[in-house]
Amino acid sequence: MTLACLDPISIRTTPISQAEMARIQRAFADEGFVILKGVIPPAAVAGARETMKRLSDERLARFLVERKITDLHADLPFEKRLIAVAQECAEAVPNFFREELHVPGMHPFLLNPALVDIAERFLGSEVRIYPNYMARPKLPDDQRMLICWHQDAAYTDNFKVTGAAATTDLRTVNLWSPLVPARRANGCMQFIPASHKLGLVPYHQFQDIHLKIDDSALAPVLDHAVDIELDPGDVVMFDNLLFHQGLPNTSDTIRWSVDWRFQDATQPTLRPQHGQLVRSARDPGAAVRDAGDWGRRVFG
Repeated sequence: MTLACLDPISIRTTPISQAEMARIQRAFADEGFVILKGVIPPAAVAGARETMKRLSDERLARFLVERKITDLHADLPFEKRLIAVAQECAEAVPNFFREELHVPGMHPFLLNPALVDIAERFLGSEVRIYPNYMARPKLPDDQRMLICWHQDAAYTDNFKVTGAAATTDLRTVNLWSPLVPARRANGCMQFIPASHKLGLVPYHQFQDIHLKIDDSALAPVLDHAVDIELDPGDVVMFDNLLFHQGLPNTSDTIRWSVDWRFQDATQPTLRPQHGQLVRSARDPGAAVRDAGDWGRRVFG
C-alpha cells in the first residue's frame, strides 16, 4: 500500500521547515499518522534505555529482598533480562512504568524539542504533556500486554471525569517510539490508515482493563491494516481516533517502547490529572524548563 504516512520524514534539525511541516500535516490529516525518522537523537535514546535499566534494577531489588526472585540477571542484555526474571516470578516484571518517568533521563526523550515544535504547530502556543505517558516492556507471549484493536480516545471516554465534555473535542497528538527495533516478530504496532475519520466507534471491555473496537466497526476496514516497523529514534505520531493495535511478540526478546501525548493546554484533560505544561506563550515560566525541572515534578 502506497501511503504518504508510510514514507518516513527525516527530522534532523530544528526549526522544521515549512515544507516538512506541510508534509507532516497532510499525512496526519489524510491517513491519521506520520512516521518521523530519527527525530530523537541517539544520546536521548541511550538515556531512556539507561533509565529503564535503572528503574528495573530498583524494582527487582525489592523482589530480591522479599525472596520472590533469587537472581537479578544483570549479565543479560536489555532486550532479554526481564524474560529470565519472569520465568522465576512474573509479578516482578512491570506492565509499565509511569510515575517513575519523572526523572531527568527521560526529559530529552519525552520533551524532544522537534516533537514539541511539531505539537505546537498542531495545537497552538499552549501545549501540555497529557497525563498518560508510559514505558512498556512487552515480553514474548505475555498475555498482559495483548493490546487489541482500539482507539486511544475510547480510554479517555471510558474513564473521563463525570460531566466532562466530549472526548472527540480533545486536541491531541499521540506519539509512540521504540527503545529497540520494532518489527512484526517482536510485536510492532499496526494501524488502519484513515480510520480516524470514522470518529469514536463502539467498543467494549476486554480482559478487564483493555478496550476493544466492536467487530461491526472493525471488520469493514481490517484488510487495510499496515505494520509500523520502526528503529530507536523514530517516532510515529498519530490521531487519538486512529484504529491501532500491538501485534503479539513472537520473538525471543523484549519489545521496549514509550508512548505519550501532547494536548492543547487550554482544554481540560477530562481526567483527574492535569499533566505538565511544556510550552506556553501565555505563562512561559510555568512550563517545564529543563531535565532537572522535569525530574522534580510528579505525575498528576
